[in-house]
Amino acid sequence: MKMLIPAVVLALAFAAPAWAATQSVTLSVPGMTCGACPITVRTALDRVPGVKHVAIAEAAKQVTVTFDDARTTPAALTRATKDAGYPSQVVKAAAAK
Repeated sequence: MKMLIPAVVLALAFAAPAWAATQSVTLSVPGMTCGACPITVRTALDRVPGVKHVAIAEAAKQVTVTFDDARTTPAALTRATKDAGYPSQVVKAAAAK
Protein backbone atom coordinates (compact mmCIF):
# COMPACT_ATOMS: atom_id res chain seq x y z
CA MET A 1 0.00 0.00 0.00
CA LYS A 2 2.86 2.36 0.81
CA MET A 3 4.23 1.90 -2.71
CA LEU A 4 0.86 2.35 -4.40
CA ILE A 5 0.35 6.02 -3.49
CA PRO A 6 3.75 7.24 -4.75
CA ALA A 7 3.28 5.16 -7.91
CA VAL A 8 -0.10 6.77 -8.58
CA VAL A 9 1.28 10.27 -7.93
CA LEU A 10 4.19 9.59 -10.25
CA ALA A 11 1.90 8.26 -12.98
CA LEU A 12 -0.33 11.33 -12.72
CA ALA A 13 2.66 13.65 -12.91
CA PHE A 14 3.74 12.08 -16.20
CA ALA A 15 0.18 11.94 -17.56
CA ALA A 16 -0.68 15.59 -16.78
CA PRO A 17 1.00 17.00 -19.91
CA ALA A 18 -1.12 14.64 -21.97
CA TRP A 19 -4.23 16.47 -20.77
CA ALA A 20 -2.95 19.78 -22.06
CA ALA A 21 -3.96 20.89 -25.50
CA THR A 22 -2.47 23.43 -27.83
CA GLN A 23 -4.92 26.25 -28.41
CA SER A 24 -4.89 29.22 -30.73
CA VAL A 25 -6.50 32.59 -30.15
CA THR A 26 -6.65 35.70 -32.30
CA LEU A 27 -6.58 39.00 -30.45
CA SER A 28 -7.62 42.35 -31.81
CA VAL A 29 -5.09 44.98 -30.71
CA PRO A 30 -6.36 48.30 -32.07
CA GLY A 31 -3.61 50.29 -30.34
CA MET A 32 -0.85 48.90 -32.58
CA THR A 33 -0.32 52.05 -34.63
CA CYS A 34 3.45 52.29 -35.13
CA GLY A 35 6.35 50.10 -36.15
CA ALA A 36 7.48 49.45 -32.57
CA CYS A 37 4.04 48.45 -31.27
CA PRO A 38 4.11 44.86 -32.62
CA ILE A 39 7.53 44.32 -31.04
CA THR A 40 6.21 45.39 -27.64
CA VAL A 41 3.09 43.24 -27.98
CA ARG A 42 5.13 40.20 -29.12
CA THR A 43 7.56 40.61 -26.21
CA ALA A 44 4.71 40.84 -23.69
CA LEU A 45 3.04 37.71 -25.06
CA ASP A 46 6.29 35.74 -25.34
CA ARG A 47 6.82 36.30 -21.61
CA VAL A 48 3.56 34.54 -20.71
CA PRO A 49 4.32 30.97 -19.61
CA GLY A 50 2.86 28.47 -22.08
CA VAL A 51 2.98 30.70 -25.16
CA LYS A 52 4.43 28.72 -28.06
CA HIS A 53 4.09 31.07 -31.04
CA VAL A 54 3.04 34.65 -31.74
CA ALA A 55 2.08 35.77 -35.26
CA ILE A 56 1.33 39.43 -35.85
CA ALA A 57 -0.82 40.79 -38.68
CA GLU A 58 0.19 44.41 -38.31
CA ALA A 59 -2.12 45.78 -41.02
CA ALA A 60 -5.15 44.02 -39.50
CA LYS A 61 -4.04 44.98 -35.98
CA GLN A 62 -4.43 41.36 -34.91
CA VAL A 63 -2.20 38.87 -33.14
CA THR A 64 -2.60 35.09 -33.29
CA VAL A 65 -1.16 33.29 -30.28
CA THR A 66 -0.61 29.54 -30.01
CA PHE A 67 -0.36 28.39 -26.41
CA ASP A 68 -0.54 25.45 -24.02
CA ASP A 69 -3.96 25.65 -22.35
CA ALA A 70 -2.64 23.89 -19.25
CA ARG A 71 -0.26 26.79 -18.64
CA THR A 72 -2.16 29.90 -19.69
CA THR A 73 -5.54 31.26 -20.80
CA PRO A 74 -6.85 33.82 -23.27
CA ALA A 75 -7.57 36.09 -20.28
CA ALA A 76 -3.90 35.95 -19.27
CA LEU A 77 -2.90 36.83 -22.83
CA THR A 78 -5.19 39.86 -22.99
CA ARG A 79 -3.96 40.92 -19.54
CA ALA A 80 -0.36 40.73 -20.80
CA THR A 81 -1.08 43.02 -23.75
CA LYS A 82 -3.04 45.41 -21.54
CA ASP A 83 -0.22 45.54 -19.01
CA ALA A 84 2.15 46.40 -21.88
CA GLY A 85 -0.09 49.32 -22.84
CA TYR A 86 -2.02 47.62 -25.63
CA PRO A 87 -5.51 46.51 -24.56
CA SER A 88 -6.80 43.62 -26.64
CA GLN A 89 -9.83 41.42 -26.98
CA VAL A 90 -10.39 37.90 -28.27
CA VAL A 91 -11.90 37.79 -31.74
CA LYS A 92 -11.39 34.09 -32.46
CA ALA A 93 -10.43 31.04 -30.41
CA ALA A 94 -9.81 27.49 -31.65
CA ALA A 95 -7.89 24.35 -30.96
CA ALA A 96 -4.60 24.49 -32.85
CA LYS A 97 -3.75 21.75 -35.30
